[in-house]
Amino acid sequence: MSEIKVNKISPRAACGTVTLGDSGDTFTIPAGATITNSGTANGFGATGAVNWQTTVKTSGFTATAGEGYFVNTTSGPITINLPAGTAGDVVGFKDYAGTFDTNAVTLDLNGSDKAGGSTDNPILGVEGVAVTLVFVDSTQGWLVTDSGLQSDAPGPEFITATGGTITTSGDFKIHKFTGPGTFSVTSGGNAGGSNTVSYLVVAGAGGGGAEHGGGGGAGGFRESKAATDSYTASPLNATSGPTYNLPVAAQDYPITVGGGGAGGAAPNFPGVPGADGNPSVFSTITSTKGGYGTGGNPNPTGNPGGSGGGGSGNAAASRAGGSGNTPPVSPPQGNDGGDGNPANNGGGGGGGGATAAGGNATPGSPAVAGAGGAGATTSITASPVAYGGGGGGGSQGGTGGTAGTGGGGAGAPGTGTGTAGTANTGGGAGGGGSCYGNGGAGGSGVVIIRYKFQ
Repeated sequence: MSEIKVNKISPRAACGTVTLGDSGDTFTIPAGATITNSGTANGFGATGAVNWQTTVKTSGFTATAGEGYFVNTTSGPITINLPAGTAGDVVGFKDYAGTFDTNAVTLDLNGSDKAGGSTDNPILGVEGVAVTLVFVDSTQGWLVTDSGLQSDAPGPEFITATGGTITTSGDFKIHKFTGPGTFSVTSGGNAGGSNTVSYLVVAGAGGGGAEHGGGGGAGGFRESKAATDSYTASPLNATSGPTYNLPVAAQDYPITVGGGGAGGAAPNFPGVPGADGNPSVFSTITSTKGGYGTGGNPNPTGNPGGSGGGGSGNAAASRAGGSGNTPPVSPPQGNDGGDGNPANNGGGGGGGGATAAGGNATPGSPAVAGAGGAGATTSITASPVAYGGGGGGGSQGGTGGTAGTGGGGAGAPGTGTGTAGTANTGGGAGGGGSCYGNGGAGGSGVVIIRYKFQ
C-alpha cells in the first residue's frame, strides 16, 4: 500500500474544487484521528444530527443547516428564518429558559418550502420543548424527527410535604406528630433527590397496675433510617426488608398517635390492672400498644403488647409479666415485662422497654419491685432522645421499681401512686404501692417523619 504525506491539498485553480476518489470508494478514518471543520459542512445532515451552538440566541436570526440553537424568548417572541431546504438538511431548536409557552418561536419557511406538507409557518409554543427537523423533499419539506421536553430528562427532585410540627436540620425536614394528623405529600421526589423517608413510630404505653402492681409496658418502638439519611439511629433501626427505605407518593397519609392507658385504681383491696395503651400508625407501619401492668391478688399476668406489662406481687402467687414484640416484627418493637414476687410485702415486675425486658421483683420481705426496661435512643430529631422506657413495678412495703430510661414512670413504694409515663415518648407507667396505691397512666406515643428536601 502506497502512502502520500503532505501538509495541504489545494485545487489547481483558485476557488476550485478538490474531489477525493471516485464513486463507490471508501475512505477510512483511523482510530484516534480528529477531523476539524472550520468552514461549512454540506451533505452531512442525513444522519439527523446537529451541531449544537452554545451561544444562546435572544433575537431573530437565520438558521444554518446542520446546526442546533438554544433560544431564549424571555424578552419576547422570536422569528427564526429556516434555510432553503435541501434533502438531508437538519436544524434543531431548544427552549433555553422555559418560556416558549408565553413567548413562542415562529419558524419562517424559506420561499415555497413546506413543513409537514404545509406552507404554514410552524410555531414552537410548548414550555421546555426541543425539536429536530430534517428536510425530506418538496412534498413534505421539514419533518420533526425528534422532540422532547426537559421533563424527559429530569434533574434531582425532592419530597415536599406538610403536616405536624416541622423543623429543619441541614438538608432534612422533620415532621413531628404528637396527636392525630395528616402527612400530606405534594411531591414524591425521585431517586436523584429523595423519594424515601426515615420514620419513628412509637405507640401509647400501658398503665401501671394498682396494689403492688406491675409497671406498664412501653409502646411499640419502630424506626428505620432511609438510605439517603445521616443521623444516628437507635439499635432497633430497620436496615432491610419492606419497612426499610420506605417510599412515599403524592398523597395524604393519615397519622394515628396512640394514647397511653389509664392506671389501675385501688378504691379497696384488691387492686385492678391498668389499661393497655393504643397503637400508632404511619403508612404501612403500625406500632403495637404497650401492655398493661397487672395488680392485686385476683388479676392475671401482665398483658402482652409492643412491650409487655409487669406482673403483680402478692401473697398468693407470683404473676408473670406479659410478652413483648406481640405481634412479632423485625427488628423487635419491644420486650417482655418482668415477673412479680409472691411474698408478703411483695413487689410488682417492671414493664418491658424497647431495648430491654422489665426487671423481676427481688424476693424478700419487703421485696424490691422490678425496674422498667430501658428504652431506645435515636437522633431522628437532630438530637438524641430516648423513647419506649418501661414503668417500674410498685412495692407493697419495700422499694418501688426504677423507671426505664425513655419516659417510663417509677413504681410507688408503700401507699403511693405510680408515676405516669412521659407524654409522647411511649413510656410505661409505674405500678401502685400497697394500701390502695393507684397505678400511673401510660405515656402517649409519637410519630416522626424525616426526609431530604434539598
